[in-house]
Amino acid sequence: MSFMARLREDLETVRTHDPAARGPAEIMINYSGLHAIWAHRLAHKLWQQERTKSIARTLSQFTRFLTGIEIHPGAIIGRRFFIDHGMGVVIGETAEVGNDVMLYHGVTLGGRSLEKGKRHPTIGDRVTIGAGAKVLGPVMIGADSAIGGNSVVVHDHPEDSIITGIPARSRPRTADAKLPLVDAVEYVDPTMWI
Repeated sequence: MSFMARLREDLETVRTHDPAARGPAEIMINYSGLHAIWAHRLAHKLWQQERTKSIARTLSQFTRFLTGIEIHPGAIIGRRFFIDHGMGVVIGETAEVGNDVMLYHGVTLGGRSLEKGKRHPTIGDRVTIGAGAKVLGPVMIGADSAIGGNSVVVHDHPEDSIITGIPARSRPRTADAKLPLVDAVEYVDPTMWI
C-alpha cells in the first residue's frame, strides 16, 4: 500500500469512528491517537532490525511523552486501528491487534508475568475496547467482540462476545446487540460496577 493510500485510509478511519472529526487538516494536527499510530509504524520497522532496537524504543518513549499513548515498538498493530482520546493507553511488546480495532482512553493491553515470550493479549478483528479496560496476559479476544469500560480481562473470550466485569465474563453478542459499545453496555447489570 502506498504512503498516500495509507494516509487516506488513516484519515477515513478517524472520520468513521469520530463524528466530531471535521476535515483532513484538523485530523492530522489534532488527533494524538493518529500521531501515536504513525510513530508506532516507524518504531516497529526500526524494532525489526537488531541494530536499531534502541532507536525504536527511544522513539516510542518520545511519542509517549508527546501523546500520552505508549505503544511498544514490538507490538503488532493491524490496519484501520483507532484510539479515541488516547491518554493513558498502554500496549505491551508482544500484543497483537487485528484490523478495524478501536480503543478508548485508559486501555491497557498488558502482561501478567516477567517471563520471556508471549505475555500480552491478542485482539481479534473489529473489537471495541471501552475506556479504562485492562486486558492482561496472553489472552485471546475473538473477533467482533466488545469489552466494556473498566473491565479486567484475564481469560480468553470467543468471537461475538460482550465482555464485562471484574473479572470479566462474556456472553454471546446477538444479532440485535451488534451496537456500538456505549449501547451494548446498557445491557449490563449496573450493580456490577460498584
